Amino acid sequence: QRKNPFSNDDRLASKPVHTHRGDPTYGRPPEGSRTEQRGKDAHSHVGKEVEELCLIIRSTGEVGEDGHVSVTFGQLFETYVTISNKVVGILLRARKHGLVRFEGEMLWQGKDDDVIITLL
Repeated sequence: QRKNPFSNDDRLASKPVHTHRGDPTYGRPPEGSRTEQRGKDAHSHVGKEVEELCLIIRSTGEVGEDGHVSVTFGQLFETYVTISNKVVGILLRARKHGLVRFEGEMLWQGKDDDVIITLL
C-alpha cells in the first residue's frame, strides 16, 4: 500500500519503506507503540524473575570460602521449578548480566545436576 499511488491512507505514506542497520531505529518498534510497551513490560518481568532467582540462590545455597553463595544446579532446579519452569533461561539471563557464574554453555536437568552455580 505504501507504493500504491491511489491509496488514501496517510499513515502508510509517512512511514519509511526500509530502515538500514546503521539506523538507530533498526530492529525496534515505533516509539509509543503497543509493541514497544509490551517489550518494556516483558523486560521488566524478566528482571523481576532474575531478582527472584538470586534470592532463591541466596536462601538455598551455602557460603563458600570466597564469600560467594553457591548452589548446585540440581538443588536449584528442584527448588525453583515449583515457581517457574524457565529456570535455565533465567539463569542464562542472570549470567549475561554478571549476577551468577557457572561452567558450560547450557545446563540440562539430570546431566548437569552437579554443576555449581555461584551468586556474584
